[in-house]
Amino acid sequence: MKKLTLLLFIASLAVSCGERHEKLAPGPYEGTWESLSRYGQAPEWFRDVKFGIWAHWGPQCQPEQGDWYARKMYMEGDDKFYGWHVANYGHPSEFGFKDVINEWKGDRWDPERLMALYKRAGAQYFFKMGNHHDNFDLWDSPYQHWNSTNMGPKCNIVGEWERVARANGMRFGVSFHSAHAWTWYEVTQRHDKEGQLAGVAYDGHLTKDDGKGLWWEGYDPQELYVQNHALSEDSWEPRGVHNHWAWEEGVSIPNEAYCQNFFDRVADAVNRYKPDLVYYDDTGAPLWPVSDQGLRTIAHIYNKSTVANGGTNQAVVFGKILTDEQKNALVWDVEKGVPDQIQEKPWQTCTCLGNWHYMRSLYDNDGYKSAATVVRMLVDIVSKNGNMLLSVPMRGDGTIDDKEEAILESIAAWMAVNGEGVFETRPWTIFGEGPVAGQANPISRQGFNEGRHKGYTAEDVRFVTKGKTLYAHVMAWPENNRVVIRSLAEGSELYGGQIARVELLGSADPLSFKRTKEGLVAELPAGHPNDISFVLKID
Repeated sequence: MKKLTLLLFIASLAVSCGERHEKLAPGPYEGTWESLSRYGQAPEWFRDVKFGIWAHWGPQCQPEQGDWYARKMYMEGDDKFYGWHVANYGHPSEFGFKDVINEWKGDRWDPERLMALYKRAGAQYFFKMGNHHDNFDLWDSPYQHWNSTNMGPKCNIVGEWERVARANGMRFGVSFHSAHAWTWYEVTQRHDKEGQLAGVAYDGHLTKDDGKGLWWEGYDPQELYVQNHALSEDSWEPRGVHNHWAWEEGVSIPNEAYCQNFFDRVADAVNRYKPDLVYYDDTGAPLWPVSDQGLRTIAHIYNKSTVANGGTNQAVVFGKILTDEQKNALVWDVEKGVPDQIQEKPWQTCTCLGNWHYMRSLYDNDGYKSAATVVRMLVDIVSKNGNMLLSVPMRGDGTIDDKEEAILESIAAWMAVNGEGVFETRPWTIFGEGPVAGQANPISRQGFNEGRHKGYTAEDVRFVTKGKTLYAHVMAWPENNRVVIRSLAEGSELYGGQIARVELLGSADPLSFKRTKEGLVAELPAGHPNDISFVLKID
């Protein structure tokens, strides 16, 4: 009895000292690539949903200056970020990113209204950013006191988004980006090299004791910035962090406490919100190869899903720049890009209407992707066995702007007519035809090849199937109201059967058509169904 009492006392002492940790959920998966490779490929439900929307919303949206603000505001000489920050907030030795967090209130956030719009636009799954490289958790995290329930909006953002997404019948996902905070925040250890404040350290050196009498009293900036370590090689170089993104030689190696904290935070969010999908902004797995804690988070997700689904793993976890072997363990995510061929395994493109974090200048200068661009990207992606996750940038106050709303409404109008040719479809024998289909467009690193091809014409067609039906997405309306699909020519090896009926989605009457040596020739009605693209349903 005395021994049991002593053990309980030791356990309670560990919790009170902050040494409590989450446990890896029991199940068939372990935190190794070999074990995780049993995953194989994404479940069928993921192949059905095709289109998701992402709320990439956090304190970096408050300045409305764009992505990576919490890093670039510390980079002297960068007028767009550092210069703007000094002019609007003050010098980063006195007003750091921790103070930007305090400015962020999100007081106009209406998740029910936004989710209704996203659903109308065709989104079948919804993602919320759980944290970014800024290391700020957007739920009531017991492992990170710098979180949205303690400061900023002072609410459980992930939990509320999850509730609203489920209420709308959507699959729910959470993205975690904080594995890189260790190196990403090294800029907070810097100081100006020129000017009146040359040599004055930025706020990355502050500790809990420095907050007495200030708004952040009781909180430790080192828990946010995690900078009690030596700098990586070439850390002062503008793109130094990119050189070490995959933890290459010369990087400052994170300690075990940091890696364990990453596991604890992810496992806590997974246990609470049971996401169907998890996104990692990492090469391969988070923290790999310097730690196995990222692999352990994936095993935790897969084990939780396997138990919850009667022995079948239904979870989807994304990684970037994956080897062929790693694609057996994770679903490949391509950032702002699209492969130029059909992929054997289901995959995803993540992209954005504008910048990942809200950027006012894109609104002012009409810099967003158009509805037509989004729809045509989606169609091209789906024809290659992929899904699209679209980020709709949110202002710091929790709203989206009128131009973004108009884009989503245009997508919604297109989906209302043509969604049948998107959802629950599968790739055909070839993904498409036309000038763009024949153009090589290799991806670079994470992706980054979107928008490089020439514009689409009525000769550009993308194919998908559903049962015995073939859907031909024609990317533009032909000037003569006649469409020619060359892959369906008379005697084509691609489509040897008979064609009994051709319909234009959105039109009540079947079309007049004939198969010639040139292709399937269909006569279109005079009226355009929309200004984006149209779909022929071929039986």
